[in-house]
Amino acid sequence: MTAMTSTSGSGRPLLNRRLAEFGTTIFAEMSALAVSTGAINLGQGFPDTDGPEAVREAAVRALRDGRGNQYPPGPGVPELRTAIAEHQLSRYALSYDPDREVLVTAGATEAIAASLLALVEPGDEVIALEPYYDSYAASIALAGGTRVPVTLRPGEGRFRLDLDELRDAVTDRTRLILLNTPHNPTGTVLTRAELTEIANLAVERDLLVVTDEVYEHLVFDDAEHIPLATFPGMRERTVSIGSAGKTFSFTGWKVGWITASPGLVSAVRSAKQFLTYVSSGPFQYAVAEALALPNSYFDDFRADMRAKRDLLSEGLTAAGFDVYRPAGTYFITTDITPLGLAESDGFAFCRALPERAGVVAIPNAVFYDHRDAGAPFVRFAFCKKTSVLAEAVTRLKSLAG
Repeated sequence: MTAMTSTSGSGRPLLNRRLAEFGTTIFAEMSALAVSTGAINLGQGFPDTDGPEAVREAAVRALRDGRGNQYPPGPGVPELRTAIAEHQLSRYALSYDPDREVLVTAGATEAIAASLLALVEPGDEVIALEPYYDSYAASIALAGGTRVPVTLRPGEGRFRLDLDELRDAVTDRTRLILLNTPHNPTGTVLTRAELTEIANLAVERDLLVVTDEVYEHLVFDDAEHIPLATFPGMRERTVSIGSAGKTFSFTGWKVGWITASPGLVSAVRSAKQFLTYVSSGPFQYAVAEALALPNSYFDDFRADMRAKRDLLSEGLTAAGFDVYRPAGTYFITTDITPLGLAESDGFAFCRALPERAGVVAIPNAVFYDHRDAGAPFVRFAFCKKTSVLAEAVTRLKSLAG
């Protein structure tokens, strides 16, 4: 993107220089390409069906009853903060005071931005696992921090964290580690052993950790989501981020949250109040009810996504991709190299794929500072109807011919 110049004659770009490297997101570009070509959009990660009818009805009730139609409380409505605290306690044995240690946000994206704006100052270094969700880089830049990527590398069927590389990345300027598990886009779920080492490092070097756990309920097979805040010494230095959008398939509601110690919540709230202040009033009441759904909902949701993962994974393998079957999230990362096509990088491949096969995907390189490391990888989303995934698999078979 070319920076706009001012009309004042000064020649200074209109866009804040901290954002100069960020243009239109790849998601907007690829979604527009899907519309213009009629391709199946497996790029952007949003479901094509709504979540539970009971949760939708809870939102309607709140609207009709006048709950949340005006400004809700800044920290979030008490019913939702209590439900979040109960969720953390019942799932992970983490006890949080809903009045002092829970903050509701406009989705996880605002939670990430507010956390980094609150906790990072110019000159601070922020370590992020690469590839990383694109808002991480922008939020670090807005805070004036310096991002330090630690690259997850493929091996033995998954993307792995090199703990020695992580330790070597920490300097005297490191302020915090921005952690994402289950990990988007690779589908990696960090193991207990890996998390233990990260916790030990954070305590040893007195680091804060912001953990993006929005896919906490989407772990498959033998994988287990273990919040970093459960490890010794971590509760007081960890900001844990959750979201209703991914778990309940209401991404448009934009209801997220953080749980953390009172000091950390207070700091993040100080930044958050000048971003959206409040949002999603009636939806907060509905999400409070959603978090109280029986375990069967979460089990069925996970089983449905696992079946969709398997359908798309097998189809991509048959089409000739090298597939990294995810242990979590609803994304599959593939390597296009075995296809032997003219396009040697994910950008060119994804821009040609709608015309070639009628499917849209996302090039993983947009999530890397080290673009070469991500060049051959492409991400597909499987949070779609089974019929849509089956049609996509049929279309992708053309690549194998």
